This record gives sequence, structure tokens and C-alpha cells, in this order.
Amino acid sequence: MPDRPVTVFGGTGFLGATLVRELVEAGRPVRLVARRPARPAWAEAADPLELVAADIRRDDAVAAALDGAAAVVNAVSLYVQTRRLSFETIHVEGAGRLARLAREAGIERLIHVSGIGADHTSPSAYVRARAHGEAAVLETMPRAIIVRPSVLFGPQDAFLGSLAGLTRLPVIPLFGRGETRLQPVHVVDLARALARLTGEPGTPRRLFEFGGSEAMTYRQILELVLAHLGRERPLLPVPFPAWRVLAAFTGRLPNPPLTRDQVILMSRDNVVGDGVGTFDDLGIAPRSLRESLPNCLTPTGR
Repeated sequence: MPDRPVTVFGGTGFLGATLVRELVEAGRPVRLVARRPARPAWAEAADPLELVAADIRRDDAVAAALDGAAAVVNAVSLYVQTRRLSFETIHVEGAGRLARLAREAGIERLIHVSGIGADHTSPSAYVRARAHGEAAVLETMPRAIIVRPSVLFGPQDAFLGSLAGLTRLPVIPLFGRGETRLQPVHVVDLARALARLTGEPGTPRRLFEFGGSEAMTYRQILELVLAHLGRERPLLPVPFPAWRVLAAFTGRLPNPPLTRDQVILMSRDNVVGDGVGTFDDLGIAPRSLRESLPNCLTPTGR
């Protein structure tokens, strides 16, 4: 068992790449799986790291990537649909395929990364697909572990990077009044939790939700980023119907800066719920966004 690798699907993504490094630095053999895998710049020749090219849409490629694995983590994600890739294809069919083939390979430990707020009845196609993907996994592997993180942050992330970009505007528009609550979680803390779950013997929990040490409103997070960057900007409340109209136009662009799904996500709180596994169950103390900002964003003046 110690010599069998942990297979990480989506191993080149923001979360997957962090998890791969966490596992390798712990001395555990890792199989990094992606459509176009690349050896990380930090990796050394002696590291127990194997690269495998596989597309989660293909049975043969997925089966080959799973061969001989001790555990598997599905960190594959898709945030914007295209003509070639849909939420259904990646989050539902892909997740179900990975679970089915993991079961056939005799792998007992499957960690499936979803997201807080996954809901079969959501008006968001993305959120519905997340919920349907969880169901597809559990139908095949009832003892799989579902992990739902809040919004991820860390050095060179998309979340803080986009907020920093907003602070360059003369006026910063808010989603509604900016009262939606988020619980940003550091990507290293989440990777540490996933690594622990791949080797945790007999955890009774099957559903975990991970958030940082502090829940804040969207307005509070923007104010924190502004203060850290040394900028002063007025915050302008914008009603959600106006955001939906804007998303209807921008969502048609090749690389949309705003989509309908993002607006829906920002209309509901994204915090850890009750009765689920958390960092406490794994003995991990998550860091806060407030204390982590100096390592994630560099002040660049007004």
C-alpha cells in the first residue's frame, strides 16, 4: 500500500497542483493525471512523481491512469461551458465514469471535490451539475468521500487576482449590497485536508465542507483587499437583476468575464454548513484570508 500512488485527476489545476506538491513533499508516491500533464518546476528527479496523460471523457485513458492506485482524488473542474465542454460532460458524466472505473479497479478510497452549495434544484447549471456529479459518484461508490470547499484563494489565484483588478476601477460595483457571506479557504489548507483524507483510516465522515477560519461578506473582503493594496475606492451597490442582464450579454463572449452562473453563485451565502465534516475533524487549523493577504497579494500603490 505505501508504494502504490495516489492518483490526482486535474493535477495541473490550481487545487490539483497544490495537492500533488503536498503529497510529494510528504514522501508519498503520486500520479499526476491531466489532459496535458507537465512536470512542476519545483519537482526534483528523485521525487516519487509520475505523469499520465488522460481525458476524463475516455474510459480507456481513465482506467489506465487508475491502474495500481491506492487512492484517487477527482480535482477536475470546469467553470465556464463551451461548445466542446459542458458541465454535464465533466462534472456529471466524467465524475461518474471515474467512480465506476475506480470501483472496477478495486480502489476503495475515492475523494470527489465538489463545492459548497451543490443543489439539484439550483437555477445555475454549474451548481446543479455539481450536485448531480456527487450523486453519480455515490451511486457507484457509496463510501466515496465528498469534499465541498468554499471559494479558494492563494498566491496567483483567480479569486484575489480578480478582486485586485476591480480595485483599479474608479468605482467598484457590488453584487447587490455586498452582503453575501463567503468563507475563503487557502488552497494549501484544502490540499492538506485532501492529502490526509487519502490516507485517513476508516474516517466515519463521508461529507466534508471546508472554509477558512473567518466568514466575511463580499463587501468586507473587498474592503480588506483595498486596505491591503493601499487604495481607496467607493463601493457601489448594484441590484442582482442588473447583473443578470449584464451576464446575458457577456456570457456570449469566447472568454466571458461574467456568466449567469457566477451571478447566481454570488446571490447566496457560501459558508460551511452544520452536521458536516470540517477541518476540525482532521486536526487542521485553517488560516484566515486576513492573515494570508501579504503572501498572496503585493501592494502596488494607488
